[in-house]
Amino acid sequence: MEQLIDALAYPPIQRAVLACVLCGAGCSLLSVFVVLMKMPLIGVSMSHAAFAGAVLGMLIHVNPFLSGLILCLLTAGILGPLSDRTDIAPENVLGILFSFLMGVAFLGMGILTHTKAEALNLIWGSLLSLSGPHLAVLAAVTVLLVAFILLFFKEIRSVLFNRRLAAASGVPERPIYYALLFLTGAIVSSNLTTVGGLLIFALLVQPGATALQLTYNLKHFFIISAFSGIAACLLGLVASYLLDLPSGAAVVLAATAIFAAAYVFSPKRRKAGPKKGKPVS
Repeated sequence: MEQLIDALAYPPIQRAVLACVLCGAGCSLLSVFVVLMKMPLIGVSMSHAAFAGAVLGMLIHVNPFLSGLILCLLTAGILGPLSDRTDIAPENVLGILFSFLMGVAFLGMGILTHTKAEALNLIWGSLLSLSGPHLAVLAAVTVLLVAFILLFFKEIRSVLFNRRLAAASGVPERPIYYALLFLTGAIVSSNLTTVGGLLIFALLVQPGATALQLTYNLKHFFIISAFSGIAACLLGLVASYLLDLPSGAAVVLAATAIFAAAYVFSPKRRKAGPKKGKPVS
């Protein structure tokens, strides 16, 4: 314990702790959207879009964060209209985008002629190498997401329940849905160096899946998801520091352990009767 307290005196550790809170909160809040709409491939597609964009940025000597953000936003812009087409299932669209972006990412990795160390950091993440400007961007994107959820909570609740019913009730469901996609892209691209492009999709699924085991109330759903995501990031950081493990992998394993505990002790599993399968509201 003393070792951990002493470590907090160092600026890199302080930045890593703050990044854990921001990354855990941002990804976990979006996890509610991903889980309740049953579209986990959104996280996979967006994470690979950010990674592919960052690698392309390295190839053409552009800031990797900026190029990753641009490709994420482009992916969101393509995904929204395509998923609204009745003749194409959203799962198929996501699967096609995922495979294409994964191919682009690894093609870029193969073409890179200079050191691949920076690209490898984007794969696995490195919480202890974050800079002040990166944290500022991460904080800004996370605050924007929280503000969006607070301002449009009723509309988001309607969209999560049923997009068609939301539209029939006069809710601007399409702008809300597209905004969530763009925010997912922004959160994922800003977290490339925290958890890593190949692992961050886990934080877009597991915190929401954890909350789903514990509550039916949407407000509680957001709160539980956020706390589980932040806890996973902090526990992963501690394990990474003490055991000299890759931080991204440690965060994902911590998130999995938290989900497993929630599943085992879920009050929903112990309750039988009409409440089983009750929708979140």
